[in-house]
Amino acid sequence: MDRKSEWDTARLIAADKRHVWHPFTAMADWCAPEHEPLVLVKGRGSLLWDSEGREYIDGNSSIWTNIHGHNHPRINAAIRQQLDRVAHTSFLGFTNSPAVELATTIAQLSPNQSLTRVFYSDDGSTAIEAALRITLQYWRLKTSERSEFLAFHGGYHGDTAGAASLGAGQMFDATIPDWRFPARQISSVIALEQLSPADAAKIAAVVIEPLVQGAAGICLWPAGTLTAVRNWCDRAGALLIADEVLTGFGRTGRMFACEHEQAKPDLLVLGKGLTAGYLPLAMTVVTEKVFEPFRLANDPAHTLFYGHSYTGNALGCAAAIASLEVFRDEAVLDRLQGKIELLRAQLAALANLEAVSEIRQCGFIAGIE
Repeated sequence: MDRKSEWDTARLIAADKRHVWHPFTAMADWCAPEHEPLVLVKGRGSLLWDSEGREYIDGNSSIWTNIHGHNHPRINAAIRQQLDRVAHTSFLGFTNSPAVELATTIAQLSPNQSLTRVFYSDDGSTAIEAALRITLQYWRLKTSERSEFLAFHGGYHGDTAGAASLGAGQMFDATIPDWRFPARQISSVIALEQLSPADAAKIAAVVIEPLVQGAAGICLWPAGTLTAVRNWCDRAGALLIADEVLTGFGRTGRMFACEHEQAKPDLLVLGKGLTAGYLPLAMTVVTEKVFEPFRLANDPAHTLFYGHSYTGNALGCAAAIASLEVFRDEAVLDRLQGKIELLRAQLAALANLEAVSEIRQCGFIAGIE
């Protein structure tokens, strides 16, 4: 294919409408003759360009994945260097250097270095799914009957069966009945505290987006919510799963949102910004306590039978390592504080507009109602 035909906007849009199925999209509207989607072809920093040469600000960081800007030279170079070695090798029965180095770094960066084991997957949904599988099997290995998950109304944790059962599951009910995982939603910490001892004894884990529910509309939790959930889990004997697919890697002003309340989860789910918006990669990071029953299990039937063809992909891991090096060498978190305050000031200027009823901000995450 030559360069000229590659940027033929009309041809690309027509071919897209004939052959491509887009996620979370009403395809009748998408394929309507009057709909002309943007064909994005280039990015640099916070800017994107379409096939007609028009420039745009990447306002949602490409669905909250891009954290250092498009075409960052250091991450580009790391991917090219790894590509010259090998793009991908099986993680089943083998390992690779980038996956090992990334897991080691994440363990060192985790809150109080309390999360020591990394299980790789491909995206936030599959990383949540892994967290649910790990949790259920953890309790089975501990010979416990705990099997239910608690999540909060308004939460969104992905679109695979288990992840969707935690939140936003109503989107799937009409077309796929009887698909749900053993999960239920509650409204608040007060509702959590009101669970009977008998109900609490059934809970395998509580799942929460720390500090802010993203897809719900940037809904901020009251201060102390995460700590209160952690304390309830400790009293009830349940595990705590922190879904930081959105909030991880500086979006709240710290590397992980859990750090704001010094609440240590038993399982931490990371994705989106992990590779700085370059490649699909996610992980479920767990404490040694959670990992221990799997390590001690002698029966092969107790293996965690979960994984994917591209688990531990070397290119994705190389991109993630480079991103974390950018955090370190460019003092990204320190420099973020001034940018957060600048954003706060700019948002405040909108507060008196008639069309604005509320402005919500958590670090570098903001929503305007």
